[in-house]
Amino acid sequence: MSAEDLVRKSLERIERLNPPLNAVISVREQAVDEARELDERIGAGDDPGPLAGVPLLVKDMEDVQGVPTTYGSTVFADASPAAADGLIPRRLKAAGAIVVGKTNQPEFAFAGFTDNLLYGATRNPWNVAASPGGSSGGSASAMASGMAPIATATDGGGSIRIPAGCCGLVGLKPTNGVIGREPIPEWIDLSTFGPLAQTVADARLLLEIESGPVPGDPSALPYPFPMPGGRPARAIAAPRLVDFGPLPEPVQAAFDAALGALERDTGLPIERIRPSEIFRAGNPSEDWMLLCALDHVHHFGWDFCEANLERFSPVFRDVVEYARKRPLDEYMVARRRRFEYVRDLDLLLGDDAVLLTPTNCFQAMKFDGVGDDSMPGEGPDSYNTDPQNMTGHPAISVPAGLMPEGVPFGLQITAPRFRDDLALSVAEAWEQTNPWPLVAPGYEPFAV
Repeated sequence: MSAEDLVRKSLERIERLNPPLNAVISVREQAVDEARELDERIGAGDDPGPLAGVPLLVKDMEDVQGVPTTYGSTVFADASPAAADGLIPRRLKAAGAIVVGKTNQPEFAFAGFTDNLLYGATRNPWNVAASPGGSSGGSASAMASGMAPIATATDGGGSIRIPAGCCGLVGLKPTNGVIGREPIPEWIDLSTFGPLAQTVADARLLLEIESGPVPGDPSALPYPFPMPGGRPARAIAAPRLVDFGPLPEPVQAAFDAALGALERDTGLPIERIRPSEIFRAGNPSEDWMLLCALDHVHHFGWDFCEANLERFSPVFRDVVEYARKRPLDEYMVARRRRFEYVRDLDLLLGDDAVLLTPTNCFQAMKFDGVGDDSMPGEGPDSYNTDPQNMTGHPAISVPAGLMPEGVPFGLQITAPRFRDDLALSVAEAWEQTNPWPLVAPGYEPFAV
């Protein structure tokens, strides 16, 4: 197929499939002209890169030249078009991808479900009553319904892995520093870019393209990240990373089944431990909330938050009120405690172990994040994802079954820092013996 064929196919699917899902908030019709120009370059003998002509969707907190970035907020509803591409769109475009549109997210990416006052809620193609997760939920919903083969995602507390788990995708939060960060994240120490993909091979390719340093990021590796490959020597499993109580029975059953299959199919011995044996220094999920809330409010400034408080979503309004009550000393103590959390996980994993958990600790979440008995609302006990943002360790979510509500169950693999290859190798071994559909039932994969 030509690049123009691919882009037209993506735009047609967005027009046809997006209305009930609300995953895509805007499209770029000029993508057709860009695809035609790419075809001409290819015809002239140019090599445009490994993603030549692949339609790309971009999360609405990343800049695309000529397109407004609204962060899912009414405060930025009238934002001017971006003057230049953000880091990851720039790197993916340099590899040949063509941006066809932008995807929905919760306001300022501050929720594990995707809903906001500007564009409304995004729904999960596996079950439209359920959420695709967040904050990269628009990207995940679009990919799981076959609107585009790739879409960008970011992860400050699980925002790649949560929607990957909800939508049957592969989502990798790499070791902090593998992908440079530009601009400075609102959550200074916690956020990173990373690949959201349909297969582990796609995740590897996207990581290779996205990785690398940028000037001004003190945490970034000064060289492209090597991926030597390898196999872990042992695996550890726990139902939760923080002891918030037992999992719902269907989640525990899916986790037990996945562990049994992984041990049987790979021969990797799995040692089960209790959540209390992982982090001994405190509660990383509570400290995560404290750090990112104060970081984000400080980024905007108290005057800006006061002036726009009534325009914020209820979720972010609560964040501002929470941050207002937290003194600087409490923030600094939590920042210092991060070092203890890193030490706890470093010692647990050593150089060659992986930690297996469910990605999400709920069966399904309603599309608007409001809970009931069958689809709980979000809370710190809903995820196993924010501790790795506190410690910097890589973690990948892979599809590993279905919940009774028809939405996927995600198995999360956490590896030692800068051993992203171990997480990917276990994910590949799982994928080989437990293949999953590329899209939700009733949708057609976007084959390239």
